[in-house]
Amino acid sequence: MKPDEIVALTEFNFWADRRVLDAVEALTPEQLTKEMGSSYSSVKDTLAHIVGVEWVWLERLQGRSPSAIAPGQEYSNLAALRARWEEIEKNFGEYMEELTKAELDEVVEYKTMSFGPAKNPRWQMIQHVVNHGSYHRGQVITMLRQLGAKGVGTDLITYYREKSAAAEA
Repeated sequence: MKPDEIVALTEFNFWADRRVLDAVEALTPEQLTKEMGSSYSSVKDTLAHIVGVEWVWLERLQGRSPSAIAPGQEYSNLAALRARWEEIEKNFGEYMEELTKAELDEVVEYKTMSFGPAKNPRWQMIQHVVNHGSYHRGQVITMLRQLGAKGVGTDLITYYREKSAAAEA
């Protein structure tokens, strides 16, 4: 992949993350932590997982291998979770601005938390972050609807359409 293509994917990921966080603002604290029977027990825990994984992969991209993801209870409320997310997005964005084609193609070795050593080119790792976020954001949107809140569109084509409309305005 070319640097501008992978940067566009990460910008989409940030856009989709923010849309979901904005939609979740409509929930009460009780709804945010309600047991929902999904991959992660609640909306808050699912969001904490997404942001935690984005941090883990950013660390891996830079040659570090964290041994754990912060648990959802680390975030006392949605504002604390959003603040952490904004920090990760800023750091990820700054990291992406500097990547060259050679660095995207470079194979990075890291330790997984469950499966031992692994290695992948950076561009595959970044694509995984985006795909992983899409999967879990879809779960959050389903939980929002189950809680009676309004869902939000986070499809890549929706991002492209909004970006195109903003450029034309």
